[in-house]
Amino acid sequence: MSETIVITQGQHAVSADPNTVISTVLGSCVACCLWDHVSQLGGMNHMLLAQRQHNNLPCDMAGVNAMELLINELLKLGARRDRLQAKVFGGARMVDGLSEIGAKNISFTLGFLERENITCTAQSVGGTAARQVMFWPVIGVVRQKMTRSAPLRETVTPPANTIEGNGLELL
Repeated sequence: MSETIVITQGQHAVSADPNTVISTVLGSCVACCLWDHVSQLGGMNHMLLAQRQHNNLPCDMAGVNAMELLINELLKLGARRDRLQAKVFGGARMVDGLSEIGAKNISFTLGFLERENITCTAQSVGGTAARQVMFWPVIGVVRQKMTRSAPLRETVTPPANTIEGNGLELL
C-alpha cells in the first residue's frame, strides 16, 4: 500500500520508502525533485517567490533556504550531494498582465542547480498550464498532469463609490 505525501507552498518532503509518493500542484511556483540513485532516496520542495527584494536589490534567500532545507534533509538520510540529480517543474504564467514570477522562479532554480553542480536531468517549465506533479523518491520517477487552460486575465473592477463619508477607504 502506498502513502502519498502532499506538499504545498513553502513545504518540502523527503523519503527512502519505496511505497511513498510525494505530490504537489503548481502554477507559477516551481518544484525541484532531488534524487540520489545510489542511496535510493529523494525529496521535493514547492517554492513560491524564489527571488524577493531587499533594500531594492534582488535577494535569493527564500529560494536558497528552500533548496538547502531539501538538500540537508536528504544528506541526513544518507544522500551525497555529489550524486544528487534534479528534475524541475512549474513556473507557468497563470495570470496575464502580472509579474513574471514563474519565469523568475524557473531562473532561480536552474541557476541554483548550475551553481551547486547538481545535474538537472529533466524539466517541464513555463507555459500557461498548471501541473500536478507526482514523484517517487526511491526510484527518481516523476509523472505530471497538465491542465489545458489559458492564463487568467486579470481584471480590476473599481469599487462603486456609493457610500458617502470622508473619502477614507480601508482595504
